[in-house]
Amino acid sequence: MPIVRNKKIEVLFSAKELKKRNHELAEEIALSDVSNLLVISVLKGSFVFAADLIRAMYDVGLFPEVEFITVSSYGAGTQSGELKLLRDIETDVSGRDILLVDDILESGKTMQYTRDLMRSRGANTVLIVTLLDKSVKRKVKINADYVGFECPDKFVVGYGMDAGHAFRELPFVGVISGDA
Repeated sequence: MPIVRNKKIEVLFSAKELKKRNHELAEEIALSDVSNLLVISVLKGSFVFAADLIRAMYDVGLFPEVEFITVSSYGAGTQSGELKLLRDIETDVSGRDILLVDDILESGKTMQYTRDLMRSRGANTVLIVTLLDKSVKRKVKINADYVGFECPDKFVVGYGMDAGHAFRELPFVGVISGDA
């Protein structure tokens, strides 16, 4: 069990598992009927997943444009807070096929808000890919089109996801299990 910042981290999904699943997701996305694809990474948590997924998409012959949006529902802690659009995209989405990339689909509020925003701007299709799906916490009726892994009802860190702005750098997804 790795120790990071004097905390024991239980590994849920290893770096090897993440790499394999990213390639599988890229293959699934390549089979969909999308054209003029715009990938929108929902920051901050999805930045590592999005980067690896985009590289895997390249490997299967997809060459999307990439944008970033920041929609925050968390503060510095672990409790969900008010939803805020902190940084908007710069690209016109009218008539485009959009792939929203998020780290974890939990309450669903962030993805519902972002999907509806892209639809209201005239996107042709809006698909959702999430690394983790924690459906037991869903507050709105929304599902991802592509899911990396089902997530247990635990607060996870690593691979871009944080606890109080720490642990994003971990190359795996894990759960803080206690002090070292």
